[in-house]
Amino acid sequence: MAWYDEAAFYHIYPLGLCGAPQQNDYNLTEHRLEKLDPWIDHIHDLGCNGIYIGPLFESVGHGYETTDYKKLDSRLGDNEDLKNFVKKCHAKGIKVIFDGVFNHTGRDFFAFKDLQQNRENSRYKDWYCNVYFGGNTEYNDGFSYENWGGYNLLVKLNQRNPEVQNYISDVIKFWVEEFDVDGIRLDAADVLDFEFMKMLRRLANEVKPDFWLMGEVIHGDYSRWVNGDTLNSVTNYVMHKALYSGHNDHNFFEIAHTQKWLNDAFGNNIEKFHLYNFVDNHDVERIATKLQKKEHMLPVHVLLYTLPGIPSIYYGSEFSIEGRKEQGSDASLRPEINLEEYKDYIKNDRVTSAISKMGKMRQVVKTFAYGTYKEEMLTNRQYAFSRRLVAGNNFLDRSLDDGYDNILVTVNNDDNPATFNLDAAGIIKYVGLFSGKEVEIFDGRVEVEVPANSGEIWLRPQWIEKIKELG
Repeated sequence: MAWYDEAAFYHIYPLGLCGAPQQNDYNLTEHRLEKLDPWIDHIHDLGCNGIYIGPLFESVGHGYETTDYKKLDSRLGDNEDLKNFVKKCHAKGIKVIFDGVFNHTGRDFFAFKDLQQNRENSRYKDWYCNVYFGGNTEYNDGFSYENWGGYNLLVKLNQRNPEVQNYISDVIKFWVEEFDVDGIRLDAADVLDFEFMKMLRRLANEVKPDFWLMGEVIHGDYSRWVNGDTLNSVTNYVMHKALYSGHNDHNFFEIAHTQKWLNDAFGNNIEKFHLYNFVDNHDVERIATKLQKKEHMLPVHVLLYTLPGIPSIYYGSEFSIEGRKEQGSDASLRPEINLEEYKDYIKNDRVTSAISKMGKMRQVVKTFAYGTYKEEMLTNRQYAFSRRLVAGNNFLDRSLDDGYDNILVTVNNDDNPATFNLDAAGIIKYVGLFSGKEVEIFDGRVEVEVPANSGEIWLRPQWIEKIKELG
């Protein structure tokens, strides 16, 4: 058991949220990171106990063309600003993970600048992949090199070079010592060298207890990356796709079958199954934009918070803001937001309020982190499953004197209410998290109605009381 197994994350793209200019001239330090201070209370009120923030370090543009791994981007402030931000988060019980952009550097990084100046005589020529002094680039370097994604702005590091490994290790140690960071999200982990990731995992086990390594992986067998030798978690892109298309197509079979595929990939071992679940992020269009029916925002987020995995909210999406890729730009996905405009949303907005309740629910009910998953009912438009902890599980709450817990999750993507008749699994009474409605058990079954385009989480009454205590 580690803090991240029980976490609900909030994802911040700081250059966007803080309103930084798109280009960095390196000449002026602007203390924009301080704009995040009121967001810390908001994140706490949402029930999130982890923040993934990045990219953070000095770069020339969008943040992933790193210039200096040990200096906060001057468009955001200085290292004291970042140190204070993490300290304030920790004071609220919120862990912080940084973006680790270790697959490539920017062209202003010191090693690449030395390569430009000294060419064949540069001591850093082997820090990069496939440097060829008989080639050239659109920058007229007089040599060519391997890049990331076809962009020569992003120069690919040679991760098998011991000097590169030592340098990145030193960077991570610096982040822990200087900023007290709690983990790293590895950018482009699906193209990182596996031996390099094993080195990072060994280092993570040394630098701080429960230091989390989460990787950006799009497709593939996630168990290749998530295991005892490499990463603790990866981005669950297959479920991300299923969550929005399963609603748009009125096809809950896609979501349920995706969950079965994931179960099979990890041998139904829930303790290895803490993937990073999300419905949108800084690279994909906002969930409110992707959904054809805005009413589906609630059932989508119910599934995000209750299916196996670690849920994450991308800043602003709790307010159902929209954002789409325009003319090849991600700028509209990464806007500056005035939090004051949304100050009453947790209390008054259907989706924001539900996210807040579910965040607090996950703090109280460990069954979502460690419980088994079982499909209970499935049609194109209705879907129910249970999450269960049983006697003998080390994570079972001691207050459950009958030795087990069972939770029922029901979602409905239809324009009409739906009735579910489900196995009560021995529980005497369930209460709806959102409705507060109590339902009794008859002949071992429970019958519940879920409104149109909605969802409900059916919990023991004692969990409802404990959630209320959190406010």
